[in-house]
Amino acid sequence: QVQLVESGGGLVQAGGSLRPSCAASGRFFSYYGMGWFRQSPGKVREFVATISGSGGVTSYPNSVKGRFTVSRDNAKNTVYLQMNSLKPEDTGVYYCAGKLGSRWPRTESEIDFWGQGTQVTVSS
Repeated sequence: QVQLVESGGGLVQAGGSLRPSCAASGRFFSYYGMGWFRQSPGKVREFVATISGSGGVTSYPNSVKGRFTVSRDNAKNTVYLQMNSLKPEDTGVYYCAGKLGSRWPRTESEIDFWGQGTQVTVSS
């Protein structure tokens, strides 16, 4: 069973940046596609970024494209989410998630394991 532990959330003013990270246990991390999802107050959980096992493919929804960048360091079993130009509507709990197999997950139904989440709050 793979365990994911997020860190690096926090409180930031609008226009600021944060870089949450997600550390995975176990071996064969490069065989997992990894994604980030968020749940904002009063909303369903939504996809915000995904990356293939090799790191060669990434994808984002329009709401964060150009502001968020997902990356991974397979030697450290860690995936990152660089978030720039943050807006109050980016506030929420950010979850790291993984999919067995190297393809990049974009929906909750594809996910095999989840992290516990890290809170991101953007003040106006």
